[in-house]
Amino acid sequence: MSKLPPSEDCWREFPLETLRRSLLDWYACQGRNLPWRTTQDPYAIWVSEIMLQQTQVKTVLPYYERWLARFPTLQTLAAAEQEEVMMLWQGLGYYARARNLHRAAQKIVSDHGGQFPTRMEEVLTLPGIGKTTAGGILSSAFNQPWPILDGNVKRVLARLSGLSVPVKYALSFLWKGSERLLAPDDPKAFNQALMDLGATVCTPKQPNCLLCPWSDFCQAHHLNLQSVIPMSETRNPIPHKLIGVAVIWNARGQILIDKRPQSGLLGGLWEFPGGKVEPNESLAECVVREIQEELGIAIEVLEHFMTVEHAYTHFKVTLSVHHCRHVSGQPQTLECDEVKWVVLDELNQYPFPTANQKIIAALREEGVPSGLSARAEWD
Repeated sequence: MSKLPPSEDCWREFPLETLRRSLLDWYACQGRNLPWRTTQDPYAIWVSEIMLQQTQVKTVLPYYERWLARFPTLQTLAAAEQEEVMMLWQGLGYYARARNLHRAAQKIVSDHGGQFPTRMEEVLTLPGIGKTTAGGILSSAFNQPWPILDGNVKRVLARLSGLSVPVKYALSFLWKGSERLLAPDDPKAFNQALMDLGATVCTPKQPNCLLCPWSDFCQAHHLNLQSVIPMSETRNPIPHKLIGVAVIWNARGQILIDKRPQSGLLGGLWEFPGGKVEPNESLAECVVREIQEELGIAIEVLEHFMTVEHAYTHFKVTLSVHHCRHVSGQPQTLECDEVKWVVLDELNQYPFPTANQKIIAALREEGVPSGLSARAEWD
């Protein structure tokens, strides 16, 4: 497979004014009515741009409304505790987005007087904001002529140009296309229209070319290659990890939870401790070892409680969850940021990953296991 994209000069062959006008006319009639499109507040637009990264509009809408109800201004977000921020984000996934929003709000307060910056080079210094997000904010909030290139736009431009290589080999080419097509007198509407075209018409599967304002100019449509373009590469099998998880009870009927380090997957969230099963290791042996390494305590594995299957973007996990008894030692933060003993009813006060929320729901339904409730057995 060739990895060379076509020349950027090919964009000159398209009737740019015709494409711009036809898309804007279509958008005026068919564009989605979304709450962040009715405001010029860069903070509210920024929040929507971050939430919409790798997440569908229908999923984002209730989170967006709750977020602005609790943090109506950039200043209220900056002043909040991170744990409250994470609690409000809980279930939306890609939690680094929430941490970066919080950090960026604090940076804007400290470095920009609480005003969202209007210069591209300054916006790009904010945590969690790349070129596409910055372009989306600046075009929507300030009508500045900056292009965007999210997943929807990549797909539209790949089909329009008949791109014969996978998208990842043609990013510069696609950026040039987004830049040249952009309507300089109405960049806000154009960028929103381009995203809507990809989200509602030029969809990944079974695009509705009959409704597309660009079908007369689309190379993929002319060649009947809509189902082939954008081209994909052969992907490696998604890794699968088996994780031993411990629900550790103490003599007072409390459960031990720990807070993941800020960096890395699910950073800043609380969890039931555990880790990956090593070769030739039983699940019980894994749980005992992981808890000793992670928290510096000795436990007894009592019984298997439940199994949870969960898929992340690049791998899948099976969580084998066990009821355990705390035997000895004071929990330490050897591989985590914080540890706490909590009662079952307190678990909803802490932000947990989705997979752990399934464990919490099962624990609430079951309550404290009968075999753990008699304190005499613990002494």
